Amino acid sequence: MTGRGPAAGQTETRYATPFAVLGIVSDGQVITSLRYLPRSTAALAPQDRVAERACREIERYLADPDYLFTVPYRLDGTPFQCRVWREIEKLREKLREKHRDTNCSIKTITYGVMAQRLRSGPRAVGGACGANPIPLIVPCHRVLAAGGGLGGFMGGKDPFALSVKRWLLQHEGILKADH
Repeated sequence: MTGRGPAAGQTETRYATPFAVLGIVSDGQVITSLRYLPRSTAALAPQDRVAERACREIERYLADPDYLFTVPYRLDGTPFQCRVWREIEKLREKLREKHRDTNCSIKTITYGVMAQRLRSGPRAVGGACGANPIPLIVPCHRVLAAGGGLGGFMGGKDPFALSVKRWLLQHEGILKADH
Protein backbone atom coordinates (compact mmCIF):
# COMPACT_ATOMS: atom_id res chain seq x y z
CA MET A 1 0.00 0.00 0.00
CA THR A 2 2.84 2.44 0.83
CA GLY A 3 2.15 5.78 2.46
CA ARG A 4 0.25 6.24 5.71
CA GLY A 5 -3.38 6.77 6.60
CA PRO A 6 -4.59 10.01 8.19
CA ALA A 7 -3.35 11.11 11.60
CA ALA A 8 -5.13 13.55 13.92
CA GLY A 9 -5.97 16.76 12.08
CA GLN A 10 -5.64 15.14 8.65
CA THR A 11 -8.20 13.97 6.12
CA GLU A 12 -8.11 11.26 3.49
CA THR A 13 -9.45 11.53 -0.02
CA ARG A 14 -9.84 8.34 -2.03
CA TYR A 15 -9.54 8.97 -5.74
CA ALA A 16 -10.28 6.20 -8.26
CA THR A 17 -7.81 5.77 -11.14
CA PRO A 18 -7.42 3.03 -13.78
CA PHE A 19 -4.62 1.37 -11.76
CA ALA A 20 -5.66 1.84 -8.10
CA VAL A 21 -7.64 3.99 -5.71
CA LEU A 22 -5.31 6.66 -4.40
CA GLY A 23 -5.59 7.35 -0.68
CA ILE A 24 -4.47 10.98 -0.51
CA VAL A 25 -3.83 12.29 3.01
CA SER A 26 -3.74 16.02 3.62
CA ASP A 27 -3.36 18.30 6.60
CA GLY A 28 -5.17 21.08 4.74
CA GLN A 29 -1.91 22.72 3.66
CA VAL A 30 0.17 19.91 2.11
CA ILE A 31 -0.14 16.29 1.02
CA THR A 32 1.44 14.15 3.73
CA SER A 33 0.80 10.68 2.32
CA LEU A 34 -0.43 8.86 -0.74
CA ARG A 35 -1.38 5.19 -0.71
CA TYR A 36 -2.20 2.79 -3.54
CA LEU A 37 -5.36 0.96 -2.52
CA PRO A 38 -7.20 -1.84 -4.35
CA ARG A 39 -9.57 -0.63 -7.06
CA SER A 40 -12.48 -2.07 -5.04
CA THR A 41 -11.88 0.54 -2.28
CA ALA A 42 -14.71 3.08 -1.97
CA ALA A 43 -13.97 6.63 -3.12
CA LEU A 44 -14.05 9.56 -0.67
CA ALA A 45 -14.48 13.15 -1.85
CA PRO A 46 -11.77 15.73 -1.09
CA GLN A 47 -12.22 17.52 2.23
CA ASP A 48 -9.92 20.48 1.58
CA ARG A 49 -8.42 22.54 -1.23
CA VAL A 50 -5.03 20.81 -1.31
CA ALA A 51 -6.68 17.39 -1.68
CA GLU A 52 -8.94 18.78 -4.42
CA ARG A 53 -5.86 20.18 -6.15
CA ALA A 54 -4.10 16.80 -5.89
CA CYS A 55 -7.09 15.11 -7.57
CA ARG A 56 -7.08 17.66 -10.43
CA GLU A 57 -3.34 17.17 -10.88
CA ILE A 58 -3.77 13.38 -10.94
CA GLU A 59 -6.37 13.88 -13.69
CA ARG A 60 -3.83 15.95 -15.61
CA TYR A 61 -1.19 13.20 -15.14
CA LEU A 62 -3.62 10.58 -16.41
CA ALA A 63 -4.24 12.70 -19.52
CA ASP A 64 -0.54 13.57 -19.96
CA PRO A 65 2.10 11.22 -18.46
CA ASP A 66 4.67 14.05 -18.67
CA TYR A 67 2.57 16.28 -16.41
CA LEU A 68 4.63 17.68 -13.53
CA PHE A 69 2.93 17.72 -10.14
CA THR A 70 3.00 21.06 -8.33
CA VAL A 71 0.74 20.26 -5.38
CA PRO A 72 2.56 21.04 -2.10
CA TYR A 73 3.72 18.04 -0.09
CA ARG A 74 5.85 17.17 2.93
CA LEU A 75 8.30 14.28 3.17
CA ASP A 76 8.86 12.89 6.67
CA GLY A 77 11.48 10.17 7.06
CA THR A 78 14.95 9.33 8.26
CA PRO A 79 17.88 11.38 6.94
CA PHE A 80 18.83 8.52 4.58
CA GLN A 81 15.26 8.11 3.30
CA CYS A 82 15.07 11.85 2.63
CA ARG A 83 18.35 11.68 0.66
CA VAL A 84 16.89 8.89 -1.51
CA TRP A 85 13.65 10.79 -2.03
CA ARG A 86 15.58 13.93 -3.05
CA GLU A 87 17.40 11.81 -5.68
CA ILE A 88 14.03 10.60 -6.95
CA GLU A 89 12.79 14.19 -7.07
CA LYS A 90 15.72 14.92 -9.41
CA LEU A 91 14.03 12.64 -11.95
CA ARG A 92 11.18 15.16 -11.94
CA GLU A 93 13.66 17.98 -12.46
CA LYS A 94 15.06 16.12 -15.48
CA LEU A 95 11.51 15.82 -16.78
CA ARG A 96 11.18 19.60 -16.35
CA GLU A 97 14.36 19.97 -18.45
CA LYS A 98 12.84 17.68 -21.08
CA HIS A 99 10.05 20.17 -21.55
CA ARG A 100 12.69 22.78 -22.40
CA ASP A 101 15.10 20.48 -24.30
CA THR A 102 13.64 17.71 -26.45
CA ASN A 103 17.02 15.90 -26.49
CA CYS A 104 17.11 15.45 -22.71
CA SER A 105 16.92 11.75 -21.76
CA ILE A 106 15.20 11.18 -18.43
CA LYS A 107 12.82 9.26 -16.31
CA THR A 108 14.50 6.23 -14.67
CA ILE A 109 17.42 5.20 -12.52
CA THR A 110 18.47 1.81 -11.13
CA TYR A 111 18.70 0.97 -7.46
CA GLY A 112 22.42 0.32 -8.01
CA VAL A 113 23.20 3.66 -9.67
CA MET A 114 21.29 5.52 -6.99
CA ALA A 115 23.13 3.54 -4.31
CA GLN A 116 26.48 4.52 -5.85
CA ARG A 117 25.46 8.19 -5.87
CA LEU A 118 24.48 7.97 -2.22
CA ARG A 119 27.41 5.73 -1.21
CA SER A 120 25.01 3.10 0.00
CA GLY A 121 23.63 -0.27 -1.09
CA PRO A 122 20.82 -1.10 -3.53
CA ARG A 123 18.73 -2.81 -0.83
CA ALA A 124 18.91 0.26 1.38
CA VAL A 125 17.75 2.38 -1.56
CA GLY A 126 14.92 -0.10 -2.18
CA GLY A 127 13.91 0.11 1.46
CA ALA A 128 13.76 3.89 1.28
CA CYS A 129 11.74 3.70 -1.95
CA GLY A 130 9.29 1.37 -0.20
CA ALA A 131 8.93 3.89 2.63
CA ASN A 132 8.21 6.82 0.29
CA PRO A 133 5.13 8.48 1.83
CA ILE A 134 4.00 10.13 -1.43
CA PRO A 135 4.71 7.85 -4.38
CA LEU A 136 3.50 9.01 -7.78
CA ILE A 137 4.28 12.62 -6.80
CA VAL A 138 7.82 11.58 -5.80
CA PRO A 139 7.98 8.89 -8.51
CA CYS A 140 9.73 5.93 -6.88
CA HIS A 141 8.15 3.67 -9.52
CA ARG A 142 10.91 4.99 -11.82
CA VAL A 143 13.62 3.26 -9.76
CA LEU A 144 14.29 -0.03 -11.53
CA ALA A 145 16.37 -3.16 -11.07
CA ALA A 146 19.61 -3.59 -13.00
CA GLY A 147 18.99 -4.44 -16.63
CA GLY A 148 15.66 -2.60 -16.65
CA GLY A 149 13.70 -5.15 -14.59
CA LEU A 150 10.88 -3.88 -12.39
CA GLY A 151 12.48 -4.71 -9.06
CA GLY A 152 10.10 -4.28 -6.15
CA PHE A 153 7.44 -1.73 -5.34
CA MET A 154 5.64 -0.64 -2.19
CA GLY A 155 8.18 -2.50 -0.10
CA GLY A 156 8.01 -5.86 -1.86
CA LYS A 157 6.99 -7.88 -4.88
CA ASP A 158 3.28 -8.24 -4.21
CA PRO A 159 1.34 -8.80 -7.46
CA PHE A 160 -0.93 -5.78 -6.83
CA ALA A 161 2.07 -3.52 -6.15
CA LEU A 162 3.90 -4.69 -9.26
CA SER A 163 0.76 -4.24 -11.37
CA VAL A 164 0.61 -0.59 -10.23
CA LYS A 165 4.31 -0.05 -11.03
CA ARG A 166 3.91 -1.73 -14.43
CA TRP A 167 0.84 0.40 -15.25
CA LEU A 168 2.63 3.63 -14.32
CA LEU A 169 5.73 2.75 -16.34
CA GLN A 170 3.61 1.78 -19.36
CA HIS A 171 1.55 4.98 -19.03
CA GLU A 172 4.80 7.01 -19.03
CA GLY A 173 6.13 5.17 -22.06
CA ILE A 174 9.03 3.66 -20.12
CA LEU A 175 7.83 0.07 -20.38
CA LYS A 176 6.19 -1.51 -23.40
CA ALA A 177 2.66 -2.83 -22.91
CA ASP A 178 3.72 -6.46 -23.50
CA HIS A 179 5.78 -6.65 -20.26
